[in-house]
Amino acid sequence: MTPRPILPVSDVLPQLRAALAEGPNAVLVAPPGAGKTTLVPLDLLDTPWLGTRKILLIEPRRLAARAAARRMAEILGEDVGATVGWRMRLDTKVSGRTRIEVVTEGVFTRMILGAPDLPDVGAVIFDEFHERSLDGDFSLALALDVQSALREDLRLLVMSATLDGARVAALLGDAPVVESLGRAFPVTVSYRDRPGTQPIEDAVAEAVRATLTETTDSLLVFLPGQREIERVAERLGSLASPTLLVAPLYGVMEAAAQDVAIRPAPKGVRKIVLATSIAETSITIDGVGTVIDSGLRRLPLFEPATGLSRLETVRVSRAAADQRAGRAGRTGPGRAIRLWREAEGLVAFDRPEILSSDLAGLVLDCAAWGVADPQSLAFLDPPPRPALTEAAALLTDLGALEADGRPTPQGAEMRELPLPPRLAAMVVGAGTSRKLAADIAVLLTERGLGGPDVDLESRLRRFRSDRGARAQAAKILARRIAGDSGRKGSVRGESGEGASPTQAAETAEFLEPGALLALAFPDRVAVARGARGHFVLANGRGGVVDASSGLADAKLLVVAELQGQARDGRIHAALTVSRESLESLFAGRITDEEVVAFDSASGQVRAKRVRRLGKATLSETQIKVPEGTAASAAFAAGIRARGLAALPFGSDGERLLLRLRFLAAAFGAPWPDFSDDSLLASLEEWLLPFLPGVTKLSGIDAGTLRTALGALVPAELQRRLESLAPSHIDVPSGSRLPIRYDAEGPVLSVRVQELFGLTEHPAIADGKLPLTLELLSPAHRPIQITRDLPGFWAGSWRDVRADLRGRYPRHSWPENPAEAAATARAKPRGT
Repeated sequence: MTPRPILPVSDVLPQLRAALAEGPNAVLVAPPGAGKTTLVPLDLLDTPWLGTRKILLIEPRRLAARAAARRMAEILGEDVGATVGWRMRLDTKVSGRTRIEVVTEGVFTRMILGAPDLPDVGAVIFDEFHERSLDGDFSLALALDVQSALREDLRLLVMSATLDGARVAALLGDAPVVESLGRAFPVTVSYRDRPGTQPIEDAVAEAVRATLTETTDSLLVFLPGQREIERVAERLGSLASPTLLVAPLYGVMEAAAQDVAIRPAPKGVRKIVLATSIAETSITIDGVGTVIDSGLRRLPLFEPATGLSRLETVRVSRAAADQRAGRAGRTGPGRAIRLWREAEGLVAFDRPEILSSDLAGLVLDCAAWGVADPQSLAFLDPPPRPALTEAAALLTDLGALEADGRPTPQGAEMRELPLPPRLAAMVVGAGTSRKLAADIAVLLTERGLGGPDVDLESRLRRFRSDRGARAQAAKILARRIAGDSGRKGSVRGESGEGASPTQAAETAEFLEPGALLALAFPDRVAVARGARGHFVLANGRGGVVDASSGLADAKLLVVAELQGQARDGRIHAALTVSRESLESLFAGRITDEEVVAFDSASGQVRAKRVRRLGKATLSETQIKVPEGTAASAAFAAGIRARGLAALPFGSDGERLLLRLRFLAAAFGAPWPDFSDDSLLASLEEWLLPFLPGVTKLSGIDAGTLRTALGALVPAELQRRLESLAPSHIDVPSGSRLPIRYDAEGPVLSVRVQELFGLTEHPAIADGKLPLTLELLSPAHRPIQITRDLPGFWAGSWRDVRADLRGRYPRHSWPENPAEAAATARAKPRGT
């Protein structure tokens, strides 16, 4: 046995033992490198209250679980699987001798749901709880429920590096908080601002090259995701040498490749570890003295309105940035380089995953647990109600929940599979295609298997030919999933109206891959629309496949992964599906309806028979426009969309409309409102009765429009229309001239000579409203605007006359036009 190391947490181990001896719960806050992950479980093995029972150490990630188990086994001088073992998806190493099981959060959730009394378990330790994963929060809530109802003797210990210890302690019944100050070596933090236009990969590669010339340390570089890691590795490829190793580190890598990044480098070799946030806590990478932090991380964000999760690249929190910087000070003084401005503000902590995740799995597990409302459990942050509502709706849609919230037999079977509810529903409903369904499910839950191709069929082929250790473990899991789903024999209803997709698949002999995926994602059946590679999903969202993909020419897809905005999200994983399969699977969900709508391009109402699955249109057939209210409503809607200008009023009709608007503005009630808004809102009352059977704009004539407008005027006002707002006026020359009704008032455009001899200003509305006179030259050019003609004759006419005599010498320009004879000619008759 290797002597147990003396680490900072060693000083508080007696205090922690005493706390757990006196009460069932405790909180341990200790910084990275304090040794809590490995020393605490080993120290508790010989406590009297534990006896011969096991300790479960819960880790948020497989990488951390393997590293912790290996380190504890090394301290004990044993192999993993003896006193210390691990349980995780695709990999279990335990034996009858195992006393400490290092378990990932998701696996622990399944363990406690399967055996609530946790037989042979004396303590559950939740490590790195500050990461606040959904599984971590749910696991602790279940453990507290078990402790209060079944196992008062069960010890629960929550450990974290950065955490509001008092808040967690309150959740654990005012449990004592033990704090280890740790032994952090000083870390010098510097800032290197990245221009907003510079790709993060270029900024990181520049920082790495510059730092390599300044230090002999190994480097740990934090990047948001696998894509950025691969791009930085490509940019640094020329640096690789026997003495410099570039080592990626992210979650979907083979375990052996992860070990290359974690284990100590050979003597004389420096490492550049390019990691996601997976390296923030739980593991120590020996030799690292410098951290370069991009300041970014990638998080899933669930949108209840669409039922989709999208990955979002966000700024790290202040706590995460400090955690990252601390990795440089684990074994000696270090340096952290942050690629952002020092003044840039960061939020204090990362947002708990439970507040922005798909909660379907949690709701189904709670239903099986006998909890109708998950918010009643002891969560540090209760799950949000909108996400719970969306989750329950999805589970009901998948046939997993009864109307009263209890699991259906199908839901109970889905729960027993180590899969998210959608994929579990696919496997349960696959019939004789269970093995294929299980392969697809594993492919979608184990990121990276089968390559990055959008077409899941291509990934399936690569996965099946892959002989790597991770692929082989995944195949074993797929066989187990297929066997588990087939052993019990699902209890399903008959296919038909209201049946879930899995129920509808009951009698299928064999389902194509796309049809299987549709069992999991009925709301993501996608129909080609518009440009090549563009699709609309049954849930109303838009999706785009890269033009280089073979799926870009597909007519129908089922989308498993979609990221981005609602209008044109990027499709990352999908399968083609046949129309026949969809018709068979969703017979009770596909709707046929007649759609009568205005076609703006042709300016007429058209009708079609539309076959839909959700909001995705499977087919359209043109039919004859039916008579009745539907066509009239569509015609009115089309006119409203185009505006009143779309109606062919003609010049007479437009003048009539202006006169009526003038009267409404000048006199008010009882004159009706003839504004665009009012007329468009009341098309059904004033216009459509005059257009029986008309369904296109070209079928409307100007005369009908004038008649319809006139009919709006009450009978008692019809006689007064001409007296109050005449269309024309007679002038002294004998001409009958039109009056123009502008927004500012009625206007008469007239050559000044035609008003000679007029001593009173012309007016309308029973002489109460003077016209605005737009006086014109013989060439019809404006020379004066007035509302006081006598005043004009007596005043400025002299100057205007002088100008007109010079420009138009053949015309008569009298000194006193009020006494002259009006004329519409160049000269008055007889001169």
